[in-house]
Amino acid sequence: MAVQPSLYIPHGGGPCFFMPDPQGTWRGMEAYLKGLAASLPERPRAILIISGHWEEKGFAFTGASAPDLVYDYYGFPPETYQLTWPAPGAPWLAEKGAELIRAAGMPAGIHPSRGYDHGVFVPMKVAFPDADIPCVQMSLTAGLDPALHLAAGEALAPLREEGVLIIGSGMSFHNMRAYGDPRSEAPSREFDAWLEQAAEADAEERAELLTGWQAAPFARFCHPREEHLIPLMVAAGASGEPGTRDYGEVVLNSAVSAFRFA
Repeated sequence: MAVQPSLYIPHGGGPCFFMPDPQGTWRGMEAYLKGLAASLPERPRAILIISGHWEEKGFAFTGASAPDLVYDYYGFPPETYQLTWPAPGAPWLAEKGAELIRAAGMPAGIHPSRGYDHGVFVPMKVAFPDADIPCVQMSLTAGLDPALHLAAGEALAPLREEGVLIIGSGMSFHNMRAYGDPRSEAPSREFDAWLEQAAEADAEERAELLTGWQAAPFARFCHPREEHLIPLMVAAGASGEPGTRDYGEVVLNSAVSAFRFA
């Protein structure tokens, strides 16, 4: 069984990939997501995905065998609330993930009824449209401590050797008020360049840089609140190898990237 990578991917804006896009705003990101499956060493046994849209007091895992969808976006066309992505859950993976987190000294539990939010089903519907790979979503922990999430990734790393694809789903730029503003491009590029340097560093330096991410150029401009960046910490923590930038593009005047950790 091949060892799966861990990934940090952009999930776009709401249900953006399933709406008319005459300007082609989301086509590059969509193409990246469509190519994910072919870029893997083999078909994953399961997917463990961490979205920026779920926070709990401790780490929590979706435990349902057939999770519902959580349409946690607002003001979009009615048909976007009819999207489906019926990927089965993986209660065994939820249990194992929680055990690994607890063994590392962190709180973890199973949420029996939580469904997949749009940070999961929107990008996964593009990347794995057949919805036939079992999937579990893991929450962030309230407080958004980067070191804690790096440690969680490290605890979960053994799952990769069991064919589990670990994905952090967020946006490397997430300032809702700045999207589309031409003045955003220059500072977002500076932060993006720093983020690439951090991701490509060896594991020890990477952990130090990511833990102190707020010292990066324009960090708080790019992330007024960091819930969309923190999934990167889990993906990075799950690998001891330097990362690579998997995708990069300027979207709505902001630099957005994805990273892969082998």
